[in-house]
Amino acid sequence: MTKSLIFGLLLAILMVIAPHADHLPLWVNALCAALLLWRAYLAASGNSLPARWLLTLVTLGSVGGILISFHTLFGREVGVTLLLLLTALKFMELRQPRDAMVMIYLACFIIITNFFYSQSIPTALYMLATLLVVVTAWVHLNAARVPLKPRLRIAGVLLLQAIPLTLVLFVLFPRVQGPLWGLPQDAYASSGLDDKMSPGSFSRLSLSDEVAFRVTYAEAPPRRDQMYWRGPVLWDFDGRTWTPGRTSIMSPPEFSDTANEVSYSVTLEPHNKTWLFLLDMPEKISDDARLSYDFQMTRKEPVKTRLRYEASSHLTYHANLRESERQLQRALQLPPQLNPKALELAARWRAESRNDDALINTALRHFNREGFRYTLEPPMLGVHSVDEFLFGTKQGFCEHYASSFVFLMRAAHIPARVVTGYQGGEYNDTGGYYIVRQSDAHAWAEVWLDKRGWVRIDPTAAIAPARVERGLAAAVPDNAAMPFMARNPPQWLRELRLNWDAVSNRWNQWVLGYNTELQFAFLTRLGMESVNWQTMALNMAAGLGLVIALFALVMLRHLFKRETDVTQAAWLKLCRKLAKAGLPRAPHEGPRDYAARIAAARPELAATLHDISERYIALRYGEHPDTVTQQAFLQRIRAVKV
Repeated sequence: MTKSLIFGLLLAILMVIAPHADHLPLWVNALCAALLLWRAYLAASGNSLPARWLLTLVTLGSVGGILISFHTLFGREVGVTLLLLLTALKFMELRQPRDAMVMIYLACFIIITNFFYSQSIPTALYMLATLLVVVTAWVHLNAARVPLKPRLRIAGVLLLQAIPLTLVLFVLFPRVQGPLWGLPQDAYASSGLDDKMSPGSFSRLSLSDEVAFRVTYAEAPPRRDQMYWRGPVLWDFDGRTWTPGRTSIMSPPEFSDTANEVSYSVTLEPHNKTWLFLLDMPEKISDDARLSYDFQMTRKEPVKTRLRYEASSHLTYHANLRESERQLQRALQLPPQLNPKALELAARWRAESRNDDALINTALRHFNREGFRYTLEPPMLGVHSVDEFLFGTKQGFCEHYASSFVFLMRAAHIPARVVTGYQGGEYNDTGGYYIVRQSDAHAWAEVWLDKRGWVRIDPTAAIAPARVERGLAAAVPDNAAMPFMARNPPQWLRELRLNWDAVSNRWNQWVLGYNTELQFAFLTRLGMESVNWQTMALNMAAGLGLVIALFALVMLRHLFKRETDVTQAAWLKLCRKLAKAGLPRAPHEGPRDYAARIAAARPELAATLHDISERYIALRYGEHPDTVTQQAFLQRIRAVKV
């Protein structure tokens, strides 16, 4: 086993393990790095490998450490961690070419595990570069004397040759619904909005620059302050946390006086929840989803893969003008013996207000004029969270304002509930769509008013109207803790980010989003009627066979190509010229005999053909024909006139 091969394998394993560093416990990273450095030292110094009993102890200790860290030996995270540790340990017994081949197979498998965490374009490009290193090590294993540059060239050619096969498999291989990892407890990551809201939950989301979904409007988009993307609706409050509560009340939603219809398409990132996001108020959707009694659009199954759906909404509406008494009573419930100051304030407003609209305006003016501040870093709140916010800290994010407003409305005998979702979005003029990020997460309120039904009230707009009109960055101080790109970066940097997002969106739509439906639609457009698994399997086999046959023809073309050198071609051309003049060469005649027969028939050609035949014999059968002699021979033939 040569040192260069060992160091090549070390580089390959290091490249496939490195992206996992963020997902591994610190001690696992340290142990893997120590093992790889130890093996590099042993290869450089020529010292012997450690004893098997020592490796056995390290292996058992590693398994025990994983069990302590994860409390289990099953699951995606545990499986990947164990695989990486055992791969690093395998290096410590790398002795034979067979062991090197095992390392190459392990490296190829670990490449796949990197896509458990990211399937982005940079990850794909990095894994392609890693695969080039792995294949180069494999070439080195089978051709140790080949220099580095030719090994890299061979590895690159092999990868290029694999591209047509990969395309055939990508287009025709049946799409498998589900994740790369099949265990349900950790196959899918949960991200974004939750179905509960407590102080600080939305301000934490504002620190994330991840994309929640992208939106393309069929016609002119609505104003930004109309872009309320409805998500979970929260009814029950325990003094600190809002939750959906029981869903036994199933009165169907009713809409009237609808206007300002907007049609759009949404590409939703997977969030492992059942709800979908639509503009307030949703009307119809292309996905198999149901509109609940509180106007949430939900599916039977969680959104575990990227989902695209067409939808339409009405920006003007009356919702549930006739609400059931049971639901109205539910929208008035408050936790007992909590927030007495807020209860007293709401009772005073109730007594001073001539109607519900006046009371709502009083509450909004209170937020606007009493020194409240919109901030991403609100102070912690105690048991009487609403009282402490309204009369103490007066600093909060959207969840603080929505929560306290709904509490005040219920205390004033106005049915109210909290609605969560997203608000706004960033327009990408390169791709022609809006990007809604996790930092756009928002909470607002809905109150039920007689003859108007459920009405959206956003108390955040009373304290920070810029949040609704221009986005989060415009509503918080410049020194607020926000993602750098969520602020107002330089124009060139913003354009660069949006251009990259447009490329990523295409990647998501056509590569990562190539599901069963898109596959069937694409194959149907190619002329494959009645697409099913049988025809796809046959077409895939035929496509693979065709690609392999083409490669075989290219690689074996020298077996079918009849090589004729320049000297032979010139002689045969002269023979054809003489044959047209009535002097054909017999199959058994050699150059001298042919020249002698022509000399007898055409004495004027005797000297020329004798010279040509001797030159031909010397070039054709001599040991070291030179270029000058060959050029002179060709000139003599071109000079022959018959």
